[in-house]
Amino acid sequence: MEQIKRLDEIVEAVKSRKKRVLSVAYGQDVHTLQAVEKGVREGLFNAINFASKKEVKRVASGNGIDISLFEIVDVPDEKEAIRQAVRCVKEKRADVLMKGFCQTANYMRGILDKEEGLLPPGNILSHTTVIEISTYPKLLVVSDVAVIPFPDLKMKAQMINYNASIVRKFGVAVPKVAVIAAVETVNLKMQATIDGALLSKMNERGQISGCVVDGPLALDLAVSKESALIKKVKSEVAGDADILIFPNIETGNTFYKSTTKLGNAKIAAVVTGATAPAVLTSRGDSEESKFYSLALAAFISEK
Repeated sequence: MEQIKRLDEIVEAVKSRKKRVLSVAYGQDVHTLQAVEKGVREGLFNAINFASKKEVKRVASGNGIDISLFEIVDVPDEKEAIRQAVRCVKEKRADVLMKGFCQTANYMRGILDKEEGLLPPGNILSHTTVIEISTYPKLLVVSDVAVIPFPDLKMKAQMINYNASIVRKFGVAVPKVAVIAAVETVNLKMQATIDGALLSKMNERGQISGCVVDGPLALDLAVSKESALIKKVKSEVAGDADILIFPNIETGNTFYKSTTKLGNAKIAAVVTGATAPAVLTSRGDSEESKFYSLALAAFISEK
């Protein structure tokens, strides 16, 4: 297949596939309802929304949203709505989970619940953001900006595997992974540089496969071939990264917000590691970013 390089191309790819079913947890805010309505109208999925029917009708009537396009299960309580939405996915009645107007902590607890949640033994929950930046020639996949505060070496290895799997679905046979640090040389006082070197060696020895990993790499080296030439850094990844693995949530979150708020980038985001893609966007995110996140989740979901 031809490589997917823009978020709109993900949307078009989903339209050509068998329609998925979306389970929405407490979807009673305008941006969530607009994104769900748009996704159903464009044929990306069918949807079941677990929320207060009264509140959904109120918000929809004030914003011209046609709620007849999807099923609404009346659940006024936030935590119960999350529980039922997660169960819907667990029981295979839906393929994708979406966070509505609920607290992120409650949503994550629902996914992590040992009895009724969606996390397989041995997996970790992480977060993948796919960013379309006008100054970069392809989609850039980054982790972790929202879930893991300070990933250790094992977690970073799993994050690489999750993200590489997504990028391969974009048509990239061997994704290029940059493990980000402040500098490109190993400094024993900077754990991110040590992790970068170890992950690169693990990839070289086959402990991480299906991609090329290099690190530590400073951000400019990861995305700028000119910087790599100036600094005389020889690397398959430098200047052409598909994936950025950040050392902690602060750096990842700052990068993603900088690209969107200052660089006018478009994003899609999902929680990875669960048995099904779970859309996790901020309650303040735009309808566009929520729509693209739904398209991404539908695209990577198994059927």
